[in-house]
Amino acid sequence: MSNGKIVLGVLAGIAAGTLIGVLIAPDKGSETRRKIRQKGDDLVEGVKDGVTTMVDDVASKFDKFRGKARRSFNEALASTDNEHADL
Repeated sequence: MSNGKIVLGVLAGIAAGTLIGVLIAPDKGSETRRKIRQKGDDLVEGVKDGVTTMVDDVASKFDKFRGKARRSFNEALASTDNEHADL
């Protein structure tokens, strides 16, 4: 399972549990709405953090792949140059 799906599933579970907990709590309506709004803001921040982490991870992996590809290309080019020099 990909990291994105795991993060999304965890955040959805947290949001659902929080919403249910807030809705069954014995508070006034205005207080309940404030809590829901705060939890929604917290969820948005959590999603932003998760997406940022995933993007950073993908960028890091891409940079590593690009470096390996560049080294392989340079090695192949050097090998080709050496073969031509031997002729």
